[in-house]
Amino acid sequence: MLIPDNIQEIAGGVTAPLGFLAGAGAGGIKKPGRLDVAVVYSQGPAVAAAVYTTNKVQAAPIMLTREHLADQSIRAVVANSGNANACTGEKGLRDAREMAVLTGQLLDLPPTQVAVASTGVIGVYMPMERVREGIRQACANLCREGGSDAARAIMTTDTFAKEAAVQVELDGVTATIGAMVKGSGMIRPNMATMLGFITTDAAITGSMLQRALSEVTEATFNMLTVDGDTSTNDFVILLANGLAGNPPIEGAGPAYRAFVAGLTAVCTKLVRLIARDGEGATKLVTVEVKGAPTVADARKAALAVANSNLVKTALFGNDANWGRILAAVGYSGADFDPARVNIFLTSAAGTEQMARDGAGLAFDEEKARAIMQQEEMGIVVDLRIGPASATAWTCDFSYDYVRINADYRT
Repeated sequence: MLIPDNIQEIAGGVTAPLGFLAGAGAGGIKKPGRLDVAVVYSQGPAVAAAVYTTNKVQAAPIMLTREHLADQSIRAVVANSGNANACTGEKGLRDAREMAVLTGQLLDLPPTQVAVASTGVIGVYMPMERVREGIRQACANLCREGGSDAARAIMTTDTFAKEAAVQVELDGVTATIGAMVKGSGMIRPNMATMLGFITTDAAITGSMLQRALSEVTEATFNMLTVDGDTSTNDFVILLANGLAGNPPIEGAGPAYRAFVAGLTAVCTKLVRLIARDGEGATKLVTVEVKGAPTVADARKAALAVANSNLVKTALFGNDANWGRILAAVGYSGADFDPARVNIFLTSAAGTEQMARDGAGLAFDEEKARAIMQQEEMGIVVDLRIGPASATAWTCDFSYDYVRINADYRT
């Protein structure tokens, strides 16, 4: 991943920015002894922005968090794994509210200053005694070094914790953006496609924070897919406490553009981590569409290729079946001329062109297979009719995806 020269990638996650603490607890929600509750806390007042799942079926934590974010003021987030608290009716909403109340009491905050997130099995009531224990532990463990434990606590089928942080200059002042996400399956570009928690010590108004998150989401999280499923629970929340001391960002000037660049770098890294950790995945795949008439057309084409199960199974089999790629572009709804399309495969093993002007070439099958055997590879589709481009991220579709999801609930 290329990061602009004015942005520096640093170690850490949600606690990298000034004034943020995190902690984790093991309530035993699904498995005894496993970290399964995380709390992120701003030591000072913070404004917040969020993007939510577009699934019409929305879990109780989503409903409650929407309510609490109405004034764009949030200082803490409590999240659990192991139970989604989705499709649980009025009891589920009461349980989500209790999570906010208890967290607020332990942190001396009104419950409306607490956002709630849950992930796990749908349609099962929350084991509230275990959840309460996890919250108590997580609040007791709050510290500047607690970000990595929090990142592990929100995992479900993830195989590793996902964190990122960068520093960026805003009007001569160094500000930090940090984040953690969970996501491995039930991932589709239809925001939001996972649980994401982003923090920053930049000073920025609530309206500009929401604008930045929405803008970056379109180019990163909404260009991610693992299996084409949109969750009932997921959202991304961004908290900004202003402790960096930069002049507040109130409009779309140079400081705003710099902040968006930093946020984009963080979210792009997280998207790549999720795609790499897709359930059963053996490779991270970047789909680049260029030469499109508009960005919207480029995004439609890239997502169609990234979402295609036929493409994804061919990727798993290291089969350079370029016809599936062109077919996906064809049904994407993008404006293009099939007789002008060029298609390439690329990775650390080299680049091979498979189609020119919409027709197949006598390409080197062995080289194409070597390219596809890498843990990271790319598909490049050049429509050759315009100036716009877009990138989507996905993974291959293996036997293990079926195995993992066949017994997820039991």
